[in-house]
Parts: sequence; C-alpha cells; structure tokens
Amino acid sequence: MLLDRDHSILSFNERVLDWASRSDVPVLERLRYLCIVSSNLDEFFEVRAEPHLVANQRQNEKGLFTVESFHRLSIAAHTLVARQYALYNDAVMPALEKNGVKIISHGERNTEQRRWVKLYFEREVRPLLIPVGLDPSHPFPQVANKSLNFIVRLSGPDAFGRENEIAIVKVPRVLPRMIRMPDKVAGGVKLFVSLSSVIRAHLTELFRAVWLVSFHSSGHRHSDLAVDEDDVKNLRMALRQGLEHRHFGQAVRLEVSAGCSEHLSEFLLNQFDLPEESLYRVPGPVNLVRLTQLIDLVHAPQLCFAPYKACYPRQLIPGESFLNSSSGGDVLIHQPFESFGGVLDFLREAVNDPQVLAIKQTVYRTGSDSELMDLLREAVRRGKEVTVVVELKARFDEEANINWAEMLNPLVRRFCMAWWASRPMPR
Repeated sequence: MLLDRDHSILSFNERVLDWASRSDVPVLERLRYLCIVSSNLDEFFEVRAEPHLVANQRQNEKGLFTVESFHRLSIAAHTLVARQYALYNDAVMPALEKNGVKIISHGERNTEQRRWVKLYFEREVRPLLIPVGLDPSHPFPQVANKSLNFIVRLSGPDAFGRENEIAIVKVPRVLPRMIRMPDKVAGGVKLFVSLSSVIRAHLTELFRAVWLVSFHSSGHRHSDLAVDEDDVKNLRMALRQGLEHRHFGQAVRLEVSAGCSEHLSEFLLNQFDLPEESLYRVPGPVNLVRLTQLIDLVHAPQLCFAPYKACYPRQLIPGESFLNSSSGGDVLIHQPFESFGGVLDFLREAVNDPQVLAIKQTVYRTGSDSELMDLLREAVRRGKEVTVVVELKARFDEEANINWAEMLNPLVRRFCMAWWASRPMPR
C-alpha cells in the first residue's frame, strides 16, 4: 500500500512514538521522543496543513487538497495526538515519578510549596502579564504562532462598570515553561511546576471581583515562506520581509486544554476561522515540545542514553595533513557516526596553508555561532579567494542563514545566495 506524502509523514511520527512506549528506553529519552513528535507535528501543520484551502478545493503546489483528504488527515492526526497524550499521562509521567521526578499541580502542593509558587508568580511572572478585556474598542488581539495564551470567561462588571464577557492573557515567550522548585520545599524529590499551572493558580489576582473560568491554548499558524523566485529580484529582502510576518500567518491548528468549555472553544474557532477538525483538546500540557526544558533541568544522566561520542574520520589521521591524506583519493566522512571535526580540520588547514589560494564552500544549515563561518572570514582576512553559496530557503533556518549572508556579503570576494534546493535541476 502506498501512502501519500502527508500520511507518510504521520506514519513516520507513529514510529517515533513507538520509542516513547518502550520500557527498555530510559525514561527521559521516552519524554524526549514525545517532544520530538510534538515538534514534528508543529512543522507538519505549519507547512503542510492549510484548512483555508478546504473551501476552495483548488490545486496548490503541494498537490490537490480537498475536503475528503483534509478529513482523512485530520482523523490520522487526532489519533496520533490522542496516543501521544495517553503515553504521556499513563506511562512516561508515572515512570518519571518512580525515579523521583514529578511535575506537581496546584492541587497537590502543600502550604509551603504554594507560598513559594505565589512568590515566584509575584516576582517573575505577574509584571510581564497584560490582561486584555475584549470589547468593541479592544478586539481579539493578534496571537503569535505557538504562543501560550489564557482565555478567561468573566462574569460581572469590571472596575468601570462594563460587562466584558471574555478576556485574554498573553504569556511572553521569555518566561521559562518549566520551573524547578528549590530543594528546601521539594521534600527530597525533583519537583517541577509548569508556567501554565503557576499562572492559572493566580488568575484571580489579575481579575479581581469577577468569576472566571480559564484555560490555556496554543495556536499554530501556517509558516512556510511562499516566495516566487521568478518574480522577486532580491530574494534575501523578500525572505526577510516574510520572516517578519511568519508568526502571524493563516491559523491552521488550535490546541486547548481538555477542560475548555464549548462556548470558549467555539469562540476561538470563529476568531481563527478554523473548522472543528482543527481543534485539538489535549489532556495535559499544550505544546508538549516545551517539556524539552524539563529534560535539561533534571540533570539525571542515568535516566538518559549514554552520551555518544563520534569517532574521528577513519580515513584520516589526527594531526596529519588532510590535504596529503586526500591526495590519494576521495575521503568519505560518515556523519554523525564520524566527527565533523575532520571537516573543520580540513578547512582550518586550508585557511592556514599559504599555498591554498581559493576556498569554495556550500552552506545549507549552520548555527548562529559557527566555527566554520569564522574560518571562512579568517580566510578572507588572509587574502584568499573565497566563494560561499548559502541556501537562504533552508526551512526554519532562513533567518540564521540570511544573517550570515548579510555578514559575509561585504567580506567574501564572490558571494552567492542560492535557492537551488527548492528548484528543479536544470536539464
């Protein structure tokens, strides 16, 4: 049986999720696999899912997108998400608790722990929160992609005597999503509180003298940068402008906590112009990918895979000239099993060798702090002829690559900004 591209992506994530279900996998790695699936689904919805095409049933560059195909994908995605949260609640979190790691809810906290959470809220969180009551002069605000928000249903007049039924509280991205409790209140175990739990426990302090029902939500927006290279003279500037609006594209998915009322969920679907199938009620934290922070905060190597150390490329000898080693034939480096250090050593030797007159390099993805890019700049400083081809349309790394392009452009003797990876090869 052949699967189309979209169903194939979901099937791949089912296989990733299988690793989260295995009891022989260290428990923090099982949580990591859940986070990986969450991250993959985010990208799937941001790039592949376009509910606004359902009504049009038109042909787009990704293929024929119809009502029927959207429904089939929706069923498959909902099934995958349901399995993901079942593993989270019934397997992974109980296993973590057996190993002395727990995310503690407001109802489980003792008096001392609640006091600490309240102080944390007052000191670190409350100054950054701005509740907005919705009325004719304050319409529904712009909600950024994958942002955390609380929607609150109010009952009773505000301080000015106005009847505002609904309010929104945006949560800044700068706040950590997981917070570790200090040992003095944790009772000998590693206790964590989620930012959502901290805010929800103290929402009444933001909306005094009103009755409220709250929930938190995470919205996903279409984030693929659609640029017609044939009509754009300056691809770099076109992508830079597109990046400014990426977080506010067409809504494609809405995650809400399972306790969200029908009234509020229907209100949100109308605001985002989404069909019912795009609503995901989750019995746990929205946007599970944020729990990656928990893995980093636990500091328990015994609950993770043993660190893997890549070997030095077998065809090379550390300390010996790469240029001499490669003179007898091609050198194949198998990554990630062999270290990228061999590539850096090669480039470093070329930069320092006065007999090397020119360096030509293709860069697809690189970090904001890149030794490879620093070496290329050093080569230019030493007067070598340097040609760099940078892939500007490396999805979700566009901004980093554009920054490098703008930094390198005045330096290198010949500079190319390419988009060949997204175009057909010439015949």
